[in-house]
Amino acid sequence: MGVKALQFLAGDPVQLHRFLDLSGLQPQELRAAAADPAFFAGLLDFLLGHEPTLLAFAAEADIAPEDVAAARQTLGAAFGADAR
Repeated sequence: MGVKALQFLAGDPVQLHRFLDLSGLQPQELRAAAADPAFFAGLLDFLLGHEPTLLAFAAEADIAPEDVAAARQTLGAAFGADAR
């Protein structure tokens, strides 16, 4: 799901710019950041933190918005991080 979320952001320059601004990442850092599973937890947090973006992603990915929250919960459990 994290890869789908990254593809979604890559296809929407406005949301990609918003994500980069909030995360502090530079565009050239995305590839390296995506090698870290924690990056995807942050990416899913980004989606979960803005309902219109979450709903747009879920519609494009043909999934339920709750599936994003479940994936984030799984990432939190897998890496010992607090999930939303």
